[in-house]
Amino acid sequence: MNAPLHLAVVERHLERRRLIVDALRAAGLRVFETGDSRVAVESLEAGGFDAVVVSLSLPELEAGVLRAAICPSSPGSPVSLDAAERAHIARTLSHTGGNRRQAALVLGISRSTLLHKIRKYGFDDSAAPRHPRADGDD
Repeated sequence: MNAPLHLAVVERHLERRRLIVDALRAAGLRVFETGDSRVAVESLEAGGFDAVVVSLSLPELEAGVLRAAICPSSPGSPVSLDAAERAHIARTLSHTGGNRRQAALVLGISRSTLLHKIRKYGFDDSAAPRHPRADGDD
């Protein structure tokens, strides 16, 4: 069986984003979601997405910046350590469905360190996808 497609959904409006993401996940797709254009660009620069769903109502998301993030002219160009770490944390949170405890385990850091980095990089609830868990993880 093939791995499910991995999509990025960029939509600031939470309810609209939830509808899109829920429909895509119900179809068996892996989805990274954010309402923060900065997180979107950094995550897209890191790659790994099969497709991107973008809200055109994000005024600060310039078409040129988005194009460069999706199709960089020099894919091997170095990025800052902070940018790489931020993108890696965003991908890991997406991979774990927003479960921060599980993401910390995958990253090999403590949960408190992950929470510190989430605050450092300006993730909010829309930037760090989360799903309610039975264990009450936050």
